[in-house]
Amino acid sequence: MSESVVIVDYGSGNLRSAEKAIQRASGETDTPFTVTVSGDADTVRKADRIVLPGVGAFGDCRAGLLAVPGMKEAIQENVREKGNPFLGICVGMQLLAREGHEHGIHAGMGWLDATVGPLSPADTSLKIPHMGWNTLSLTGAGTAHPVTKDLGTEDHVYFVHSYHMHMNSTDALLATTDYGETVTAIVGQDNFIGTQFHPEKSQAVGLRFLQSFLEWRP
Repeated sequence: MSESVVIVDYGSGNLRSAEKAIQRASGETDTPFTVTVSGDADTVRKADRIVLPGVGAFGDCRAGLLAVPGMKEAIQENVREKGNPFLGICVGMQLLAREGHEHGIHAGMGWLDATVGPLSPADTSLKIPHMGWNTLSLTGAGTAHPVTKDLGTEDHVYFVHSYHMHMNSTDALLATTDYGETVTAIVGQDNFIGTQFHPEKSQAVGLRFLQSFLEWRP
C-alpha cells in the first residue's frame, strides 16, 4: 500500500520543483509513494507525510498559510497530534520558529524556541541574499539523526535566503553552514525536520536527503 506525501500549496513555494524532486526520490525507496500538491486542508490532514515549502518574506508566508481555511490546524493535527513526518523547506522551515523578525514581528508556529532574523555576515563584502552552493557542518545531533546522518562535510547544497533561524537552544540544531557567520541550515525534533537550503535544487545531495526523509520512520 502506498503512502501519501502532500506538498502544501498556500501560494508560496517552489511547488513543481519540489514535487518532481520528491517523486524522483520516491523511486529510490522500497515504499511506493503518491506525491501531490494540495491547498485543501482535509487532504493535508489525511496525508502520511507533509512537506511545507516557502519562498519570500516570513510575514507574507504566514499570512498565506492562515488565509487557507483550516490549513494551519490541519498541519498541527497531522504533525503534532498524529505524529506524522513533516519537512519544512526554506521559509517553510522558518515558520516553525516562535516568531519572525522580517518587516515587523510575526508569530510563527512555535514548534521550536527560535526566532528568525536577518543574516549579518562579519565580512561585509558577502552579498545578501545568500545565494548559491555551500557546504554543511553537522552537529552531534545531526550525525545521529536518521535523515541527516549520511550527509558529508563535502556535500554542497543550494541556498537562497536573507534571513535565518536563531536557535535559543541547540537541541534541535542538526547542521549549520558558514556565510560570514554560523547559519542554521537544518533543524529537527521529534517527527519534524526543516532545511534552510532547497533540497529540490541541490541535485544528488538533495535527492539523497529527500530519500532519507521518505524512509524516515520517527
